[in-house]
This record gives sequence, structure tokens and C-alpha cells, in this order.
Amino acid sequence: MPRFHSPAAQVIGARIRDARLALGISMDDLSHLAELSLTSVGKIERGAQSPSAETLVRLATVLEIDAGSLISGLTARDFGQRTRQYTARDFIREQRAREQGSEAGSDDNPMGATGTSSAG
Repeated sequence: MPRFHSPAAQVIGARIRDARLALGISMDDLSHLAELSLTSVGKIERGAQSPSAETLVRLATVLEIDAGSLISGLTARDFGQRTRQYTARDFIREQRAREQGSEAGSDDNPMGATGTSSAG
């Protein structure tokens, strides 16, 4: 099992740890105030666990920081390997190109294939 969840989890954990240390509170204090287990806080700070949105908000509230600051600048690539590296805009552009290609080739296709694509 890897020691860290993802590069993004490491960044988020470091930001949480820095904010906690700036306030001068312990991990035990943070876990108690955020109503999270000490184990979870430790894993999050080490980057071994990727926190949920709710957990991010709980921690940020206790640390008196904006929850968005914990994920600012991160992208999907920072969360590890992905099968699909496309945005919705890329998908729509490709879908439209396929539709236009199938319309242009419809005279050449006696079977009337539509050239549909799956979102899978």
C-alpha cells in the first residue's frame, strides 16, 4: 500500500498541517474540534488519505481558513492516474466532429449509420 494517496492529497495535507501549526494546536485538538478521528487527521496530514468535501470543510472551519484554499491550484491530474484525460468541452467537441463527419458521409453509407459515440 502506498505511503501517500496522491500528489494532491500530499498538498492538501501539508496545507492543513501548516494552518494547524500556525494556530499552535495539536493534531489531537484539531481532530476533537473537527469531530474527526485522530487517525484520520494524521492520515490526511501525511497525504495517506484524500479527505472528502465534508471533511475539508470541517477542518477549514476549525482552522479558520477558506476550504477552497486547501484545493486551490490542484487539477484532476494531481489526484493520480486517470483513464480519461478529457474535459466536458473536449468530449462535446469530439462528439460534434463525429456527428458532422457522419452527416457528410451519409450519402456514401448505404446503411445509414449514425456514428454515435458512447460517454463511457
